[in-house]
Amino acid sequence: MAAHPILASKSFHATILAFLLGFVALRTPASSIAVSGTSTSQPSFRIATFNVENYLVRPAPGRKPKPEASRDQVARLLSEARPDVVALQEIGDPEALADLQRRLAIQGLNLPHAEIVRGHDTNICVAVLSRFPFLHRRPHTNESFLLDERRIKASRGFAEVSFSPAPGHRVVLVAAHLKSKRAVGLAAEAEMREQEAILLREKADAILAAERDANLVVCGDFNDTPDSRALRALVGRGNMALIDTRPAEPGLTRDASLPAKRTITWTHHFAREDAYARIDYILVSRGLAREWRREETHIHTTPNWGLASDHRLLVATFDATDR
Repeated sequence: MAAHPILASKSFHATILAFLLGFVALRTPASSIAVSGTSTSQPSFRIATFNVENYLVRPAPGRKPKPEASRDQVARLLSEARPDVVALQEIGDPEALADLQRRLAIQGLNLPHAEIVRGHDTNICVAVLSRFPFLHRRPHTNESFLLDERRIKASRGFAEVSFSPAPGHRVVLVAAHLKSKRAVGLAAEAEMREQEAILLREKADAILAAERDANLVVCGDFNDTPDSRALRALVGRGNMALIDTRPAEPGLTRDASLPAKRTITWTHHFAREDAYARIDYILVSRGLAREWRREETHIHTTPNWGLASDHRLLVATFDATDR
């Protein structure tokens, strides 16, 4: 029997194939879509960190609610970056976190799993939003250190969660917001920040001691530069050292003729000094570094970024398979 003339048409088959591929692309999560040089068959996941600058929906001592336009811009930037998991700093309270989740959903980014952690400063919190369910949660809410013979509480808590982006692949994420550079009467702010960094490093050491090849991410606003005592204490040394993914602006990072250290990596604008610095980080263990996609790690750049925050959004991508 002769084939039906329409079904035999190559142009018809091409049209149907194009339609189906287009439909699949629309339905595929961002984390599984390949970027140049990557394979669609290799699953991946994307982690972000973002200080959202006083994301409050109600007044708090010394802080005003974040304007609607700024909250919308935060959601817009995150929806453009399409993270699977995002660590947030300066979220006001659970109501503020729910407000951001709602705005993200409107933008088409659904991150239904949430963890929020308060510390000594109850006005702003550290939080994590995730597309994946949390396997465990371990909030660190009452950390303290001894400095100049005085017991001092850490300004903010640490959020510790784990999740599985693919069967058999477990990732632990610890998010933090270390002491700001604002002077206080208790002690020197740099020394306080160093002590908080030591506390955070202890959390990383405990995780790596339990599982040497753990897929560990330590990220957030650390309020200090890479050469500071705080960052050196946090990164550590030797085989247990964390690796700085050093996200940079896209474009220049792929220019082989440009020295790596000349890429644009500032993450925060200090309005008072009109200065720019790198104080936000995504650090990873050696176990997770084997799955790290350098070419898909960057600072999210967009016009009018400052409407959202005085910080910029950092993104890092990883294979969802142990290597």
